[in-house]
Amino acid sequence: MSPRKRKALGGDETIVAVITPPGEGGIAALRLAGPNSRTIALKFLRSSSEDPIDLQPFVLRYAEFVAGDGVSIDEVTSVFMPLGRSYTGLEQVEIFCHGGRQVVRMILDELIKSGARPAEPGEFTKLAFLNGRIDLARAEAVAEIIASGTESSFRASREHLLGAYSEHIDNLRNELIKITAEVEASIDFPEEEIRAADSDELTRSLSSIGTSIHELIESYSGGRIITEGFTIAICGRPNAGKSSLFNLLLKQERALVHEVPGTTRDYISEWIELGGVAVNLIDTAGLRTAGGKVEKEGQKRALEIVSKSHLVLWVVDSSVKGWERRCIKDVKSLRCSNILVVSNKNDLVRNNSSSLDKAPAPITVRVSCQTGFGIKELKHNLVARISEKMPDFTSGMVVTSARHKKKLAEALTHIKASRRKISADDSPELVAFELRQATTALEEITGKVYTEQILDQIFGKFCIGK
Repeated sequence: MSPRKRKALGGDETIVAVITPPGEGGIAALRLAGPNSRTIALKFLRSSSEDPIDLQPFVLRYAEFVAGDGVSIDEVTSVFMPLGRSYTGLEQVEIFCHGGRQVVRMILDELIKSGARPAEPGEFTKLAFLNGRIDLARAEAVAEIIASGTESSFRASREHLLGAYSEHIDNLRNELIKITAEVEASIDFPEEEIRAADSDELTRSLSSIGTSIHELIESYSGGRIITEGFTIAICGRPNAGKSSLFNLLLKQERALVHEVPGTTRDYISEWIELGGVAVNLIDTAGLRTAGGKVEKEGQKRALEIVSKSHLVLWVVDSSVKGWERRCIKDVKSLRCSNILVVSNKNDLVRNNSSSLDKAPAPITVRVSCQTGFGIKELKHNLVARISEKMPDFTSGMVVTSARHKKKLAEALTHIKASRRKISADDSPELVAFELRQATTALEEITGKVYTEQILDQIFGKFCIGK
């Protein structure tokens, strides 16, 4: 299906869903959205005198919810939002009842029996997009906010929801449209063909737009950390104290610790939060030439994890004589650019200063997993390493979506192609084609053009009730 312009959606269906998390709670909320929302709700809402109540816009009303068979289910409050002034843009009623599972289920069943259809995942937000309440990038930010589990992920999604990011994309789109109009003028009016001076100006303008798009693409490396987390692999030779360090950072006895080398045969992964960022902490099998078939498979997986990690903590037993020389050799063999050497078991070392002077090139942090010495300093170091990879949240110009990155890359490819065609003095039609393709790619980010497949992919990830 080719991209098409967005059109408002009214529809003749009324949909309903519970919009609070499942399970028991003090309050639960249900949302009706559609042309019959008010009519359906009024069938069940009764005043204390058992008379029907009137729902005025944005006035919270107390009532009893009385089922179709006349049995009172619960005391509720409700609010009515008229067409064009609700989250979805449609006529909408929200009902707040006690948060018991059975109460919620009974009220929901009555609303469905009265003509409302169960909402699909993300359908309320999809309606908000289709009715022009929010653009597609801001709709995706709604899902990001719901899924955010750390301060950084919340801040990034909040900035997207506030709209600065969408506005920036729209500004780039508008600049492309202006340039396209200039190029197309030479198609409609051959006497206005692109002159050399105009060609230089167009190229400079496109270069500026391309730079802005490239910066957005580059921000995705940090944006991806926000959405997917920062991965730290704990590696080293057997019995260096990797699992002990893992447990200390995790603040629980998650990994088995034993004096026998090769205890960890496979990796263990857990999530922690450092500096407001979700960190995937991985305890890997000890790396050595010895070991059985199972242990060697664990070592193979450990090396695979190293290659995919943002940071590697190489743990060494500093109580063993000559650890510095072996550490330098081990670190070089990893061929990893981001390594922090953690010198463990310093409680067993008498002269720490001389040992540290011989430390390998990567920054070495001294710790003792037995006494807790150095762990606070290590955490500060980890937060600093993570912060180096994080983007600036204040601008709101952080790309966190793989879909957005792909569309930005498409736009940049077509912009570069248009510049080459202008420099080569190619036909204005060919230049205009590339510019229109770039514009369409940007419009698919905010949803000015879209396909049903795009909407299904985006809103299918939402939960029911949002």
